[in-house]
Amino acid sequence: MSGTQEMKELLLNELELIVRTSSNLIEKISPNHLDFRPRENMRSLHELVLHLVSVPSTDLLILQEYTEEDIRELEAGITKEHDPEQWTGFMKEGLLEVRRYMESLDEDDFLHKETKAFYLDHGTAQAKWLIEIVTHAQHHRAQLFNYMKEQGYDINMFDLY
Repeated sequence: MSGTQEMKELLLNELELIVRTSSNLIEKISPNHLDFRPRENMRSLHELVLHLVSVPSTDLLILQEYTEEDIRELEAGITKEHDPEQWTGFMKEGLLEVRRYMESLDEDDFLHKETKAFYLDHGTAQAKWLIEIVTHAQHHRAQLFNYMKEQGYDINMFDLY
C-alpha cells in the first residue's frame, strides 16, 4: 500500500471514529434538551445535531460540484426526521458514501483532481476535500460535546474515542 493510500485510509478511519462517537453522543440526548441554545446567535442543540449528521453527505455533494439548491434539498430532507436513530443512520450512510467515493479515486486523482464548490472561485484537490470533511465533522462533534456538557450530561473525553 502506498503512503498516499495509507494516509487516505487513516483519514477515512478518523471520519469513522467521528461518526461513531457523534452517534453515541446523539443517542444520549434527551428530547427536552433539543431547544437548548447557548446564545441567541448560535444554533440550537437540535439544529447542531442536524447539521453534524449532514456533514459527510453534504460535503461530498459539494466536492462533487452539486449546486447550492441540491445541498439545500438534501438538508431539508434531514430536517424532516425527528428520530435520533434516523439522524445517526443518515450520518453513517454519508460516511459510507464518502468512503466509496474516496476509495474509487486512484492516487493521481486523489492528490491532483480538483473540484470547485459552488461558493468558491477555485478548485480544491480531493485529498484536501477529505481533510475538510474530517475537520468539519470533528469541529461540530466538539460543539455537540460542549453543548451537552453545558446541559449536565455525564460525558467526558473518553466518549470521543
